[in-house]
Amino acid sequence: MALKKHHQDVRDLIYVHLNQAGQYVLSYGIEFDEFSAAFSDSFNHLLLLKHQFDDTDFNMHTQLEFCPEDRVEKLAQEDVSRYGNFCWIDFVEEEGLNELSDQEIAELLYLGHLKQHLKPPFYHKLGNRFVYLAQDDGWFNKVYYRSFKDFFHLLSETISSKLGKLKREKTLLGMRKKRQYPPVNKEILLSLTPFIKEGICISLKDADLQRSKLEVPIWVIGDFANMDDMYEEYQQMSAKTCHAKIIFDRKTKEWKLYVI
Repeated sequence: MALKKHHQDVRDLIYVHLNQAGQYVLSYGIEFDEFSAAFSDSFNHLLLLKHQFDDTDFNMHTQLEFCPEDRVEKLAQEDVSRYGNFCWIDFVEEEGLNELSDQEIAELLYLGHLKQHLKPPFYHKLGNRFVYLAQDDGWFNKVYYRSFKDFFHLLSETISSKLGKLKREKTLLGMRKKRQYPPVNKEILLSLTPFIKEGICISLKDADLQRSKLEVPIWVIGDFANMDDMYEEYQQMSAKTCHAKIIFDRKTKEWKLYVI
């Protein structure tokens, strides 16, 4: 994967492809620290299927390590992209882990190893909302969502937080200051669902900051599991007119959607 070495721009391009039947989203450009920030007030414990985190507890029944809820923030501060594979499933109480059957433990190991499910990976015993399966976190992420409302919340929060870091404004002294953008209205993102089911790139790097507004272009580029191929397709598509824009009105402080 030669391309990977050259992009330090994972953070300024977001690719998302929603698979409704499989109940998961494939993404590029959304990292674990952004994911954890979006759900910081509602995270559970994380059963670690693939990781290199060293501040864990051990569950005897599953023979797996887990990250207690109060250490998730510490885990989010790690450069988990260097782990290679980083996979976890959240759970409410350790008692739920102790009730898992051999078959269910086998299903979890299969998830972590092959990043595919044998059966829908939502377990009543765990009460899990997510299954998070990443290779070089931020490069290739496959996340199962019990409710896609959580996905749209993540996308809404992540776009605004990334823009705040990338699109800085000059002060009178020429210093660049960080801007605060409100989360993108979830209704706007929901209306993009037909596009997201096909696979879209939201290009923060190509965002146009003007005096009165900020325009963020979106291209529909298709379904990719190989993110080198996705990035090549984006490079070709980005020379053409985008399919939609999300526009922030700097006067009213509101987001709008423009479909071309």
